[in-house]
Amino acid sequence: MSIVQDIRTAFSRRDNALIQLILLNVLVFAGLIVLRAVLTLTSFGSYYPPVMRQFELSSALPVLLRHPWTLLTYAFTHQGFFHILFNLLNLYWFGQLLREYLGDRRLVSIYVLGALAGAVVFLLSYNLIPEFRPAVGLPVIGASASVTAIIVAAATLLPDYTFTLILIGPVKIKWIAAVVVLISLAGVNGDNAGGEITHLGGALVGFLFIKQLQAGRDLGRPVQAVGNFFTRIFARRPTMSVSSTRRPEPVTATSTGGGKKSAVASQPLQDEIDLILDKISRSGYESLSKDEKQKLFRASQQ
Repeated sequence: MSIVQDIRTAFSRRDNALIQLILLNVLVFAGLIVLRAVLTLTSFGSYYPPVMRQFELSSALPVLLRHPWTLLTYAFTHQGFFHILFNLLNLYWFGQLLREYLGDRRLVSIYVLGALAGAVVFLLSYNLIPEFRPAVGLPVIGASASVTAIIVAAATLLPDYTFTLILIGPVKIKWIAAVVVLISLAGVNGDNAGGEITHLGGALVGFLFIKQLQAGRDLGRPVQAVGNFFTRIFARRPTMSVSSTRRPEPVTATSTGGGKKSAVASQPLQDEIDLILDKISRSGYESLSKDEKQKLFRASQQ
């Protein structure tokens, strides 16, 4: 199977959001590398900066007004191997946790909202804070704001979940998230102040998203609504339809015992999922019963 077919297969699956986010970052990164090499070898290297302006987020408001899509595209754009490597490693590690407990849609929502929040904090800082105003016009790129949102969201949802770090050993992710935020605060005075500022916006969204979700409010619904809108637009429509006067029968699933049960009834209700998430935040994942773990897994597949 060709690489192109592998990529098409990855994007065709509806339960593959984490890999799709990683692939988008990799494809943009690889595409820009190839384009830059081609332009350089053909003596058109001066055209590369204008191309980058279509992806990077500028702190200058007039530039942003001409490139409004960069509020999101900057979060899929990287320059430098280690820049994208560390972002995608963190996205994979912490994204797996959120995908398992919250599902694909909420993972994407946190990524997008983290990027938008990072962009807003970045723009406000450079246009309103006197310390940064002389640097207005500097751009920012990278998925760090989105990844920070995912790290903080995972730590807020599962504060006592433990990762084993090389040379350090087991560490609860709440401490990992705290270190990430502190490093970002310390970096505000450094050479990458703009990038560190976007991290703080992402961290705030990650924390608020989980707290609001535990309170019964899903901040990701607008993102999901936009995604559903574009999905309906680009979805392939059937070329022919068959009509029938026969009334449709309710969808059922046959159990191993030969009986039937409603397929809808087999899916856990949102209220049950919210209660399970509350239990996780209070007592950790290991406190769940086998039935609760199964319900959480089924909900993540929706």
